[in-house]
Amino acid sequence: MDLERSRTARRAALGAFVGTTIEWYDFYVYATAASLVLGELFFPSSDRLTGVMASFAIFAVGFFARPLGGVLFGHFGDRVGRKATLVTTLLMMGAVTVAVGLLPTYSSIGIAAPVLLVVLRVVQGLAVGGEWGGAALIAVEHAPPERRTFYGAFPQIGNSAGALLATGAFSAVSLLGDPALHAWAWRLPFLVSAVLIVVGLLIRLRVEESPEFEAVRERQHERPAPVLAALRGSWRSVLLGIGLLPVAVGGYYIVTTFLLAYATGPDVGVPSETVLTALTAAAFVELVATLAASWLGDRVGPRRVLIGGLVAVAVLAAPQFLVVPTRNAALIVLMILLMRLGMSGTYGPLPTILAGMFPVEARYTGVSLSYQVAGAVFGGLSPIAATALLGAAGNPWPVVVLLVAMCLVAIGCTARAPHAGTAAARTAREGVSA
Repeated sequence: MDLERSRTARRAALGAFVGTTIEWYDFYVYATAASLVLGELFFPSSDRLTGVMASFAIFAVGFFARPLGGVLFGHFGDRVGRKATLVTTLLMMGAVTVAVGLLPTYSSIGIAAPVLLVVLRVVQGLAVGGEWGGAALIAVEHAPPERRTFYGAFPQIGNSAGALLATGAFSAVSLLGDPALHAWAWRLPFLVSAVLIVVGLLIRLRVEESPEFEAVRERQHERPAPVLAALRGSWRSVLLGIGLLPVAVGGYYIVTTFLLAYATGPDVGVPSETVLTALTAAAFVELVATLAASWLGDRVGPRRVLIGGLVAVAVLAAPQFLVVPTRNAALIVLMILLMRLGMSGTYGPLPTILAGMFPVEARYTGVSLSYQVAGAVFGGLSPIAATALLGAAGNPWPVVVLLVAMCLVAIGCTARAPHAGTAAARTAREGVSA
């Protein structure tokens, strides 16, 4: 029995990893393209910073669609099942990414180009809104209790792997030169998603339904809608869940997407190849470090690991941005690597901590709502806020202050978040009353 459970847990973790790798590859491909080329292709302007901010605004649109996706797919995930919902989100995400790669630019169809880009970003945001929570739960709910933090990290390393593939793809096409990149090569990373989506679908279809969901499936339709159950019975958990996520979902884009735009801009002038190579290497380091941090979380507690990662990000915030104007490639690469090591501590423990904050029957909705509202507020607005602060101050110090403040909020909310025993007791009480 233990051997079979271990095999099932590994299969679920692999399915979560591969699926989220592809989902986040699709999402980060847009983020990288927004920093490099989409501004001038879809929002022509004499001022590069204005074009970049416009492309980041469309980047934010996808984030604001994510809470709706979290509620929509959370409902089906808590009522129909985790597996079927995750297959749907995977297909939606892949189709949209390929469509962006085929989209005509402003020079071809005028204002229709950015309008279509907005529509596609909304659909992409809906799909991502339902993806992370389900992938995290199917990994955590299949895992043995003593290894939940480790197995729960697999959706998180899918995040790192997706970023690795996305920045690696753009590093490769950037070798063709800027003229080719701006003319046609930027489309290639988007179109590659068609191949990845087939691989992900084949793997995800082999994953079994969550045993914890199966245990409560019979009484699901006798209960209120999952979003109502989450908001009525767990609204404090939703708010605390949002509060412990600003660095993981927002700070990440400050030290990747915004950093790329800042470093390669005309005022600093670091070669894009240098930053893309550093970000690609950092994504690989982060992937390995996230697994290590999650392994540690099963031994010392996931909250301690998360708070340690947040402290590291706060300490490294100033050095990360102060080395960029030096244009010293070695220092820039070193600081990017160190920052992503710190960030890994803020990723790995999240699925286990968030899953433990909600009862099973409203867990997909509660986790998705917390994660995606945080994504809309912190992830969607962080690159725009950082760009605006840089433009107003003329230096990155306000961005450093913003990142440190996000760390302090996350530390406070992590310390106050309910634990797995609280949610389990609530589930047991509600099961008796049902």
